[in-house]
Amino acid sequence: MGFKFGYSTLRWQTPDFEELLTQLKDAGWDGWEMRQSLDWVGPPQRIRKICDNVDLPIAAVTARGLPIDKNWEQMEINKRRIDFAAAVEADCFMFMGAGKPKDRPVNSEDLAALADVSEEWAEYASQYGLEVCYHIHTNTTVDSIDDWAKYMSLLRKCKLCIDVSHSALWGYDPIDSIRRYSDALVYVHLQDYGSVTGGDDGTPYDVGWVDVGAGTVMDFPGIMSTLAELKYDRWVTACPGQVEDRSDIERMSVNREYLRELGY
Repeated sequence: MGFKFGYSTLRWQTPDFEELLTQLKDAGWDGWEMRQSLDWVGPPQRIRKICDNVDLPIAAVTARGLPIDKNWEQMEINKRRIDFAAAVEADCFMFMGAGKPKDRPVNSEDLAALADVSEEWAEYASQYGLEVCYHIHTNTTVDSIDDWAKYMSLLRKCKLCIDVSHSALWGYDPIDSIRRYSDALVYVHLQDYGSVTGGDDGTPYDVGWVDVGAGTVMDFPGIMSTLAELKYDRWVTACPGQVEDRSDIERMSVNREYLRELGY
């Protein structure tokens, strides 16, 4: 098994990093995905010291929005996050698409604009030897199997993060999508859901997110064995569900325990 298991900190707003990362390490995770504001995280030297103390590296640093219109301020904010990702030696920088137009369907110009930003970020990050990857996500610019294929055809340097849950929400078997896009795949999200409405009629997807393995749709054993078969050797990061009465440490533990039950 060449890949490593990361944990997404998307539910951590203003964390005590040393305390929570220590708990994360004790729960059996190999690394973590950083989503917090740089105002909260502080300089890269600080977070690297904490990571070194806990022995828990950063798998990915995420973007803060995506300006499909290349708004200068938003572009610069995210370039600073790319600088930060390189300085903390993250494995990659990850971003999602912009919001969909409110008064019309997504068109080819929208996909081209998204690809243009994607390529600019990938080119900027290349000075550090850092890869940039697009995270597929419902309710964003790319919101169908066909538009995903069109967008991917426009990329040259930008890579891909497949979130298996969003592939499934589009009706695309995650195993098939992993096989199709394996050459561009540098990051994987494991996420699960127990309910969904919308999507089919053009309305936004409304998803009930649950912990990995708690839903009834996803074939996680098959997904993991496919990644192993393809000799994928990068990070596989789990996203915790929206279980309101569960503590951070319980979320860490239950998601890692499920992966152990699968033999990982």
